[in-house]
Amino acid sequence: MIVTITGSGAAVLLACAFATDVRAMRIPNLLTVIALAAGFCCQLLMAGWQGGQLAFLGALAGFLPFFALYLFKGIGAGDVKLFAALGAWLGPAAVLDIAMYAILYAGAIGVLYMIVSRPFSRRMWNVAADLLGKVFQGKRTLLQFTGKEARRFPFMIAVLPAAISVWAMGS
Repeated sequence: MIVTITGSGAAVLLACAFATDVRAMRIPNLLTVIALAAGFCCQLLMAGWQGGQLAFLGALAGFLPFFALYLFKGIGAGDVKLFAALGAWLGPAAVLDIAMYAILYAGAIGVLYMIVSRPFSRRMWNVAADLLGKVFQGKRTLLQFTGKEARRFPFMIAVLPAAISVWAMGS
């Protein structure tokens, strides 16, 4: 029963976060703060102080690794707070599993994006031209960045399939 209630709370949180992140590239503070408080309350009501400890450790396990990523500008602050709230609902083991899969899915999405993006293709042709040397004459740098170097996508595009994967595997 507890797993069903906490899993349902986490699923509602993920659905709301997905909708706002995909639409506006932002996860509202109101959503994450309410979800964090609700996760703590649910854990306390269902399992007492042990549930409160589980929620605290889960929130910490969700917050810390993503805060480090945030410091290096890898993700937004909303994602950090989302994982803290998700940890309060699910506990440390599940939130770390979801985090690991989300990072793997984000990497795969990033690689796929690079393959199909035009600037990346242009850079790869530049690299090929540099390596062949015969095609183009003169000095060239190995990688020539043109236009906007950093591309962004909503992290929830990776988080939602990660959560589904973890739940499907029974973690």
